[in-house]
Amino acid sequence: MPALLRQPAAGTSAALAARVTASARTASSRMSPDVDAWLEEKRRQPFESTVIPLEELTEPGGWRFAPGTGNLEHHSGRFFTVEGLHVRTDHGRVGEWWQPILVQRDIAILGVIAKEFDGVLHFLLQAKMEPGNTGLVQLSPTVQATSSNYTRVHRGGRTPYVEYFTEAGRGRVLVDVLQSEQGAWFHLKRNRNIVVEVTGDVPVGDDFCWLTLGQIRRLLRRRSVVNMDARTVLGCLPVEAPAGAPDGEEVFDRGPEPCGLHTMTEVLSWFTGRKSAYELSARLVPMDSLVGWRRESGRIVPEDGGNLGAVGADFSIVGVRAHARTREVHSWKQPLLAPHGLALAGLVVRRIGGKLHALVRAEVLPGHRDTVELGPTVRSTADGRGGTPADPRPEFLDYVLSARGRVRYDAVQSEEGGRFLHAETRYLVVEADDDFPLRVPPDFAWVTVEQLLALQRHSYYLGIEARTLLFCLNNL
Repeated sequence: MPALLRQPAAGTSAALAARVTASARTASSRMSPDVDAWLEEKRRQPFESTVIPLEELTEPGGWRFAPGTGNLEHHSGRFFTVEGLHVRTDHGRVGEWWQPILVQRDIAILGVIAKEFDGVLHFLLQAKMEPGNTGLVQLSPTVQATSSNYTRVHRGGRTPYVEYFTEAGRGRVLVDVLQSEQGAWFHLKRNRNIVVEVTGDVPVGDDFCWLTLGQIRRLLRRRSVVNMDARTVLGCLPVEAPAGAPDGEEVFDRGPEPCGLHTMTEVLSWFTGRKSAYELSARLVPMDSLVGWRRESGRIVPEDGGNLGAVGADFSIVGVRAHARTREVHSWKQPLLAPHGLALAGLVVRRIGGKLHALVRAEVLPGHRDTVELGPTVRSTADGRGGTPADPRPEFLDYVLSARGRVRYDAVQSEEGGRFLHAETRYLVVEADDDFPLRVPPDFAWVTVEQLLALQRHSYYLGIEARTLLFCLNNL
């Protein structure tokens, strides 16, 4: 296995933030194709993604239900497994439940190559087919691959450009941080989010193109075009702080650290307190022992709605058969987690003391590495039916859905199509009026956008939905 880079990430200097912001303000480039036409051409390729019974996955060299456990695993012992999870917690109204969960111990590289053209930073993105993608093809990072993939466990072709992220000296590291993914669907999952800036020539493959952040910003307004992995990587880049308060309005200034209604020390103390406030045991168990789930009609499904203790636990496990000549392996079969409906991730923002603050929630989810990460104000079903038995009517849900505040962002985006089948979330940012309360329940806190960006440069503070919302908000 090639050694991963050990080069430290470059500092998030004001100069880099200014360059990133300038790229976000650049809406066209001579280096880029007509993106709409280019994506349409990529989608016309003969791709296939067909749902099949899980039993059809079990073939020599493929997947199997492990004897003695019923866990769904690959014969190589790599890629990922579908296992059972038994959860006990003192958080919420349901103290115990069982569910399937995806276990992926490989740390994937989510890497983007950056290069300056005409004085503006551009980013090399890939039109990538994933079997669970809405529309099949979405814009992904330059490299989106687990170590099982880029070390060619599948005996397929090499992963293009992976050497830029596994070999030292290829470029200047702008971002390099381990981040989590969906804590309701993955067990302790983490990926390496990395951006490397190069100065030399980079050959551009047929399925790759250079785009500015401004061009990507336009695509963020459209449904499920920029994939989850591209959003999380590019969202780790620093941007310039927004303009100050209008004349006559107080601006918080308590020293060199990012500051708002609360200092960064106060935010970290609150976050640590939330992690200490709850007990949660999430124990992997055999799939055959799951309570409230059954294998039926080629799927693993919840019985009578299932034991839905965690947000997002309303799903099935299905099989798919995929074909894509643009991938390292042209044909394959695999399991996917299939949510049963559109999700909602809503963020309330408000100007306080001249600075834009976001109302974030300390989310307790069974797949988090340290119990709690920062999530949006509201996570629920998109139609507002509520969350789960543990949280049947989430706090502030009615406010977000009524949109009494000014809607700053509203678009449906896909989650990771390599593990989830047509998983989509409505991402909604609502700017509240001055009468929205500053005093909030203990699991919530007002944190400035600048403070969230600072936290995002470190591992396991912001959950994946919060990172997407922050990226979209900063690219309005």
